[in-house]
Amino acid sequence: MASVNRISRFGLVNAYLVAEDDGVTVIDTMIGGSAGRIAAGAEAIGAPIKRILLTHAHGDHIGSLDALAELLPDAEVIISERDARFLAKDMSLDPGEPEDKLRGGYPGAETKPDRMVNAGDRIGSLEVIAAPGHTPGHIALLDTRDRTIYCGDVFSTLGGVATSAKLNPLCPIALFTWHRPTELDSARVLRALDPARLAPGHGKVAENPVAAMDRAIARAS
Repeated sequence: MASVNRISRFGLVNAYLVAEDDGVTVIDTMIGGSAGRIAAGAEAIGAPIKRILLTHAHGDHIGSLDALAELLPDAEVIISERDARFLAKDMSLDPGEPEDKLRGGYPGAETKPDRMVNAGDRIGSLEVIAAPGHTPGHIALLDTRDRTIYCGDVFSTLGGVATSAKLNPLCPIALFTWHRPTELDSARVLRALDPARLAPGHGKVAENPVAAMDRAIARAS
């Protein structure tokens, strides 16, 4: 079974280190000032960081991207094809996308992605799951070894499992959700995968989360 290695800042925002045969995939980079902590976490595992994988382009998930990429110039930087545009400060919406306001901070980055992915692509043991709504190109990652879902901001667990399709006062990331109906659809997609554990961008890892995911979806429906 793959282990879930969570790194947290203030208990509020997370990055994850996913061990693969060739080294570590970092999922998200948290807020600014987190690069050293992420690098130290990989050092504790005893494996090099090979990839920096971003669930979406909000500032609390890419905040240390530039610093980490500078520290690890050989690491591959990966993001969805859709959210890659936000790294370059292209804030346009595609034809057919809901014309809702893009909420939350999109600070962009100097770092350019080495690889852009879409649903069904594989990054080592991780399968890319399209999970739009919080941002247009938000993705989740399913670890095919142990069915952990790294869900970014589709769900949070601060104060209990909740979706970002409905405001949760204990974790108000729904304030930064671009299109809540789409986000709720993505929550249902992740639930249908029957995950063994849920590793969110905000809050602790939830074991056997399906019943709690069902309740969260029901509250937001």
